[in-house]
Order: sequence, then structure tokens, then C-alpha cells
Amino acid sequence: MKLNELTAHEIRELIRKGEVSSEEVTKSVFERIEKVEKKINSFVTLTKEEALREARSVDEKIRKKKKISPLAGVPIAIKDNMCIDGVLTTCSSKILENFRSPYDATVIKRLKANDLVFIGKTNMDEFAMGSSTENSAFEITHNPWDLEAIPGGSSGGSAATIASDEAILALGSDTGGSIRQPASLCGVVGLKPTYGRVSRYGLIAFASSLDQIGPITKDVRDSALLMNVISGYDERDSTSCNYPVPDYTESLISDVKGVKIGVPKEYFVKGMDEEVEKSVKDAIGLLEKLGAKVEEVFLPHTEYALATYCLIVSTEASTDLAYYDGVGYGYRAQSRNLDEMYQNTREKGFGDEVKRRIMLGTYVFSHYDYYLKAQKVRTLVKEDFDKVFEKCDCLITPTSPTPAFKIGEKMDDPLRMYFPDIFTVPANLAGIPGISIPCGFTKKGLPVGLQILAKPFAEETILRVAYSYEQNTGWHRRRPAICDSQ
Repeated sequence: MKLNELTAHEIRELIRKGEVSSEEVTKSVFERIEKVEKKINSFVTLTKEEALREARSVDEKIRKKKKISPLAGVPIAIKDNMCIDGVLTTCSSKILENFRSPYDATVIKRLKANDLVFIGKTNMDEFAMGSSTENSAFEITHNPWDLEAIPGGSSGGSAATIASDEAILALGSDTGGSIRQPASLCGVVGLKPTYGRVSRYGLIAFASSLDQIGPITKDVRDSALLMNVISGYDERDSTSCNYPVPDYTESLISDVKGVKIGVPKEYFVKGMDEEVEKSVKDAIGLLEKLGAKVEEVFLPHTEYALATYCLIVSTEASTDLAYYDGVGYGYRAQSRNLDEMYQNTREKGFGDEVKRRIMLGTYVFSHYDYYLKAQKVRTLVKEDFDKVFEKCDCLITPTSPTPAFKIGEKMDDPLRMYFPDIFTVPANLAGIPGISIPCGFTKKGLPVGLQILAKPFAEETILRVAYSYEQNTGWHRRRPAICDSQ
């Protein structure tokens, strides 16, 4: 097996033992990128020279027998809405096409402090608005399992890099499922932490009350290791929670005996793919055989979650994107006067999906009672989860109602594009943690994801259940044909 195909914890052991160097691992990753990137389009920016320089620095520390962190020297890809000092940060939008961040996001500072190696910025739906990574202003990312299919979104580039072995670790952001849904469609692991668990300072906002940064990895252990690095209080983020951070690797116990698992009736809906439903129910059956206690539960306001999300997310987006006007930074359209500059900059700089959401959000704000009603329903969604978690340790659902669909299949119907998020948005509304792990494949060879949800700050619970399932199956070890053909 090639170095780029290994997990972070496997590479960590090899580096610790002196059997490989960080530079060798990093070169292996870039060799892989050269072979397959033109087929997948995972990255919008590569930082090869900087990455090799960082890798050599880690190797020098090891030669001098300096103390290094558990993930030192491991290559990582970053979604292109997180600021890295001096590196292009575009949000896959023309309006930020030439913007180089003057500072590091908090998660980037923490990764740098632990000597991880940045290999580049990954493609995404523009300003994280989408579920397919087709809304990028620069390129469409392809699913490594089927190059004619979407990888999910908006963190599709990050998920595709992991599935295709172009990176060892990746970070994504999740506003309504944008870590978990692409992880599901690409057959990798994606974890959305509790809102406030990971600092959002330096994350370019889509919807501030919903956005959260999290890991996309090859297995559950790697997610736990990355969570150890990026979690924790940050005084620069007003939404950051000062809550103790455990060692998440200690929750990786292959034992679910006595764990109470709820299966929400509302998450098995009409229109759901039959193969997805079967894979998820088979996974639930396996966990029950392993000793978990499974019972059906009810989340009665789930049917209103998607509409509620659409109103809230669009309203917040229209506010968060208001300052992209050509004045401070980013793209500026040549115009005859100030008003014309505002209009032309936003008209030419933003893509169609971003414009749609800004217009919807502006309309909702002008009818403020819509927004207030949406926030009240959001509270009801959260209360549903609170009641269920009084008797259950976690919930298990499908991550996406369907496997990956073909590129271009749904672009003509923006409303249909919201359907892939139907099972993921409630967790963002409630601020609870969730993880997606591979649980099967369709007859056409497309991955299926299993979603595990828990109460706030119970990441340890979802990691334990996810790890137990992973250790008793082999889905996470499968690799797409594009990998085997190279």
C-alpha cells in the first residue's frame, strides 16, 4: 500500500518509529494529486512548495529528537472558506477570486501548532451554498466512485480528496449537512461537532448561527485525533463554548452493549432510495446484535425542519454577504458611480445560487414575522431532540436519502437540490453533533452513509458507536476504482 493510501494514525506510527519521513508522505500525496486531480477537480489551490517546506521542518524536529504532536507531519486539505495567512481564500467565488487572507483562522493556528502539513484549499459550492459542489465558480468536483456523479456539497472537494487518497486528512464546514452529506456520498467519515465546540473565527460565514467546522477522514480514529487538535474555547469567537475538551481517542471502544439507540420514524420517508434504506436498517440490525438497545422514537417537527432551515439560512446569508460590495476587498466592477459599482460588483461577482439565497433572505427579512416564526419552529425541533435524548444515548438515521446523483441532473430545479439535506439540517438547527460513516454500497457501487446523532457535547458517544460499527464491518476500507486504476 502506498503512503497516500494510509490513515493518519498509521502514518503517525511510521513517522514516530522513523520508518518514513513527513516529506516522503507529502511527496506521495502530491504524486497522487498529479495522477488523478484532472479527473476529480478536488482542489482550487495547491501549496506544494510550502507543504514540502513544512514537512522538512517536521522531519528536522524529529532528527533533533524534539517533542512532536500525534499528527505532526500529516498532510491535510482545507476547505476554501477557512483563512490561511497569505494563501488564496476564495470560497469558490469570483468575488473573492484574488483574495489572500492576512491572518489564520483559529483552526489553522491550532493545526500549525501541531505541525500538520497544508497541501491546499479544496473546491466547494460558492460560499458553501449547495449540496453538490456544482455551484463553484471555478470547476465542478467529481465523485471518485463515479466520475459522472456529484461528490455532495458543499464540502465536496474535501470529501473527494479523502476518497481519492489525494489527502490524508481534510477539514470541511457544515451549515446544513455540508460535512456529513458529501462524506456519505463519497464513502468517508465526516463529523459535525456541537455548535460552539470548534471555533469559527476565520471561517468565512454562510449562516452564522448554523456554521460549524469539522473533520473529514478515512476512518473514525482519524476523526477523533483531528477533533483533539481543533476543539476548544476561543475568546475571539463569541459563539465558542468554554466547555472541557476530552481526549476523543479514549471513546474509541468497540463495545455498544447497553447503548440506547433511537431510530426516528420521520427519517424514513417517501422518495428515499430503497438500497439506502436497506443498508441503514442492516446497520441498525448489526448494532443491535452487538448489544445495543434499539427502539423507535418520534421527532414530530422534523417535517418542518427543511423549510425552517431555508428561511433562516437565507436570511443570515443575506446579512453575512452584505459587505461584499467592491469597497473593502475582493472583486470590484468598473462602474461610473457608487450605486452602479455596488450593483455590478454583486451581479457579476456572485453566482446564481448565491443570488437566489440573498434575494430570498432579503425578502424574508422584509417580512420579519416569517423569520420569527422560523426561529420558533427551530426551538420546537431542538425540543424534540431534547426529549428523545432523555431516554436515548444517540439516534441513527440515513445521512442522505439517496446515493450520489449525476452531475447536472438537478441543476435546473433549485428546490430539488435541497432534498439531499433533509436528514442533516435538523442537527444544525438544534446545534447537536453528528457523524456520517460508510454503511454499504448500492448495486451500482455508490457509497451509502449512516448518520449518528447525540445530545450537545456528546461527541464521545457518537465516536464510540461509529467506531464499534466500523470495527465490525469493512466498508471504510473499500477504495474507488479510480484508485485501483492508477
